[in-house]
Amino acid sequence: MNIAYWLVAGPLALFYVYAGTLKVIRSRDELRPMMAWVDRVPLPALRALGTVEVLGAAGLVLPPLTGIALPLAPAAAGGFVLLQAGAIAVHLTGDDRRIALNVGLTTTAAATVWLASGL
Repeated sequence: MNIAYWLVAGPLALFYVYAGTLKVIRSRDELRPMMAWVDRVPLPALRALGTVEVLGAAGLVLPPLTGIALPLAPAAAGGFVLLQAGAIAVHLTGDDRRIALNVGLTTTAAATVWLASGL
């Protein structure tokens, strides 16, 4: 079960570290080609979202690595499920209807919740 967790949670954490870091350090103009919705949210909210993504990724990786606060891993994965539910809503209420990535991330995060429960 531990190997399965890392096979699922590792790439998920890498994705969120990358996406979150972009939201924190890049300007709206630099993000717009990748994220059509950036003009619909205030810049501080965008930066906060990026910070939450990076911290959530740390929550997926650090507790199982250190053996400290293990319940944080499924909580972080559950937070990503909720985050992606909100992302799907944002995409569907705007002009951008591409949600395949969001559905995949939701499914992966849900599997991570299940796998993290067995740590």
